[in-house]
Amino acid sequence: MRKNLPIALTLLALLGMSPLLAACNTVSGAGQDLSAGGHAISHAAEKATQ
Repeated sequence: MRKNLPIALTLLALLGMSPLLAACNTVSGAGQDLSAGGHAISHAAEKATQ
């Protein structure tokens, strides 16, 4: 039983951290979307003032 305890704890830690890793990817994608939206608004504003 003691031999399996470190393996079980490692698997439990990895399973516990997987939503956090997925959230980082999602937040990064959301930041890129917001940045692209900001660039589009800036471009449209520059075009309107010319």
